Amino acid sequence: MGIEQARAYLQQWGIQDQILEFDSSSATVELAAQALDCEPGRIAKTLSFLVEGQAVLVVAAGDMKIDNAKFKAQFHTKAKMLTPEQAVEMVGHAVGGVCPFGVNEGVKVYLDISLQRFDTVYPACGSSNSAIQLTPSQLEQYSGSLGWIDVCKPR
Repeated sequence: MGIEQARAYLQQWGIQDQILEFDSSSATVELAAQALDCEPGRIAKTLSFLVEGQAVLVVAAGDMKIDNAKFKAQFHTKAKMLTPEQAVEMVGHAVGGVCPFGVNEGVKVYLDISLQRFDTVYPACGSSNSAIQLTPSQLEQYSGSLGWIDVCKPR
């Protein structure tokens, strides 16, 4: 589970060795930005929601917040985050390391357009002290995303 699951998943593209592991926690946007010495927006945070009884992941720029009205328009339901227990059970990763790599079957992944303003971003890799540097198009390819959506508040 966790980083080993993400590493095994990323192996299909031969990029599993590009996972960065830190001595300190990168479980929050702020901690990850410190560990990577980058601006918080470049942290690709993965938010987990419950939509019609299923786990839905939205990967967004670290400096953005979900816009409830846009979320409801996109998913036809109110934004309801998974509990830490639900994240482990339904997604396969614990909070602080939730990422779109190596998730449980049936988990839907979407990417928020807020990430497109960066050349590279840093999603977690299944643990609270890991990340990988990817371009937004690589993130789209490797995450198995269902596409780009706009569910964050304007900057």
